[in-house]
Amino acid sequence: MSDLIDDPREGENAPEFSVSELSGAIKRMIEGEFAHVRIRGEVGRVSMPRSGHIYLDLKDDRSVIAGVIWKGVAARLTTRPEEGMEVIATGRLTTFPGQSKYQIVIEDMKPAGMGALMAMLEKRKQLLAAEGLFAPDRKQTLPYLPDVIGVVTSPSGAVIRDILHRLRDRFPRKVLIWPVAVQGEKCAPEVARAIAGFNALSPGGALPRPDLLIVARGGGSIEDLWGFNEEIVARAAAASDIPLISAVGHETDTTLIDFVSDMRAPTPTAAAELAVPVRLELLGWLDQQQARLTRSLTQGVGQRGQRLRDLSRALPRADTLLDGPRQRLDGWGERLPQALIRSVQLRQVKLSDIRGGLRPANLTRRIGAEKRALSALSPRLATGLQRGIDAKREALGRRADRLKIEPLKRDVTRKRDEFTALSKRLSDVANRQTADWQGRVEALDRLRETLGYKATLQRGYAVVRGDGAVVTNKKAAAQAQDLEIEFADGRLSLAEKPARKTANPKPNPPEQGSLF
Repeated sequence: MSDLIDDPREGENAPEFSVSELSGAIKRMIEGEFAHVRIRGEVGRVSMPRSGHIYLDLKDDRSVIAGVIWKGVAARLTTRPEEGMEVIATGRLTTFPGQSKYQIVIEDMKPAGMGALMAMLEKRKQLLAAEGLFAPDRKQTLPYLPDVIGVVTSPSGAVIRDILHRLRDRFPRKVLIWPVAVQGEKCAPEVARAIAGFNALSPGGALPRPDLLIVARGGGSIEDLWGFNEEIVARAAAASDIPLISAVGHETDTTLIDFVSDMRAPTPTAAAELAVPVRLELLGWLDQQQARLTRSLTQGVGQRGQRLRDLSRALPRADTLLDGPRQRLDGWGERLPQALIRSVQLRQVKLSDIRGGLRPANLTRRIGAEKRALSALSPRLATGLQRGIDAKREALGRRADRLKIEPLKRDVTRKRDEFTALSKRLSDVANRQTADWQGRVEALDRLRETLGYKATLQRGYAVVRGDGAVVTNKKAAAQAQDLEIEFADGRLSLAEKPARKTANPKPNPPEQGSLF
């Protein structure tokens, strides 16, 4: 520092420095003494501007040191610094002359042991849970038989071979593989891009869009699986419109993607089993349903045929039904000529009685009287008609304004529009009400089938009845005289005690035949 010291002036014994000279000297001293250091502390304030650099504070219970991670180093970090995380930072101390402070330029940063990783994981888990990404109501239902399955995994590991082998054994499907790194610093961004890329495919395009996604990786340590604990992977899985199965690690391994996925599989092989059903089991179930349908149709036709034959025996013969009407028709036919003759005679007598009052002299007198009455009324008729016409004309004039055609047309148009709108509203309400009722009936019917004991019988259970009542223990079954077992396809009756044999059994009498 001898070059920075000026010769003392007369009367003074302290050298003079410029601000830049003193700052530069301090910078060189600090950088020379602390060229490479490792610091253990808690991450405080973290700032990530658009430049890509990271500015943070490292602190303990008494002191704080400012730190900076340049953009190139930040891109290589396996773990992003978060506030409250305990880390071990490696770098060099330097000064920032513009603000008269010292800071550490961090070249590497790692969590301070397993406890720090778990604390950071728990913090991320609480953050995502608070946003509702773990809620069960947002999880999608897996398709029963997907046409195309997308797999996000390493193409060179044993995981993809296990998945393909299991799919080929159960139900062969089309599989699209998106190769990614399953550990290391490239794992998280590649897995997130793979999930978003599968969702970006167009349905029916040249490259088909998968109906189901599987994110898979084999077992490993928490450091190996840490890429699947990154927030970008969890958010990409939560934002996926395609149902997603996570199969990361072994059964005891748990990562953040397991909480946000629609289904978690303990192993990649189990993920393939969850993705598709067993083809042979489906074919067997189909054969059973076909056999049941055939038996039901045959039994139904037979029962209806027997019912028709029974009803035909109970019906009377056709000629018997016509005997009574035929006899009544013969009786009416015999009485008809006499009745016609009697009716003609009665009308002749009535005509003779009326004919006496229809003589010409009587008619002439009646006509003359009517003419005189008409002559007396004719002068009054014209005057009465004129007064009536005048009154009607006056009333018509008063109502003329009300009977104009234009107001009537407007009124009719308005009423027609109101009627059309009311009819549409009524139709819409009726359709919605009908759809609502239909949905409720279907839901109740599904609930009835689910809660009924018939569904339990389909899984291999049986109902035992003794003397008509349900038997639930061995004692009740031993006391019952007659046991009946109900299976899914019918009932089987078991006689508890066989018929006692006698020394000289008598031959059974022949059964009484049916009268029908």
